[in-house]
Amino acid sequence: LYTTQCALKLAALLFVRPGELRHAEWTEIDFDAAEWRIPAPKMKMRVQHIVPLSKQALIILKHLKLATGNRRYVFPGIQSPKSRPMCENTVNGALRRLGYERHEMTGHGFRSMASTLLNENGWNRDAIERQLAHAETNYVRAAYNYADYLPERKKMMQWWADYLGRLKNLEKTDAKKQSNG
Repeated sequence: LYTTQCALKLAALLFVRPGELRHAEWTEIDFDAAEWRIPAPKMKMRVQHIVPLSKQALIILKHLKLATGNRRYVFPGIQSPKSRPMCENTVNGALRRLGYERHEMTGHGFRSMASTLLNENGWNRDAIERQLAHAETNYVRAAYNYADYLPERKKMMQWWADYLGRLKNLEKTDAKKQSNG
């Protein structure tokens, strides 16, 4: 399904928790600000989370809006598309169909992959942790700091999307070389 393909792409680009992704609602997406504001009740730590949207993520969402924009959820369920989000097993099921075993990759695995590579590439550890929506131990501070490091996180998320794009293009170049070789 097209929506599942988009969910996989956005899982890699945004590295949010799988439940946050599948429960995304169109009212939370701000195309003008290039942000997805996840309300506190949907977050593990019950604090609003801002996800900066790269150019690539915005393109996917704009195309997806043509398919599901008349629904509540960005990724509506097949059984009850007007009232329920996609099944919690959809992304992992798609990864299995692509040939990834459970021990190799999961929907949640995009988070650790992004964290590792962003740290290896010198991004601010605190900005990475904030983007992962990891808990601030001081709950009073956490309530006021959902936008911590936002300018840096916006740059980081665009860098991440560009990085993934370069990897995808490198794979295409290698495949072309092998077929011509």
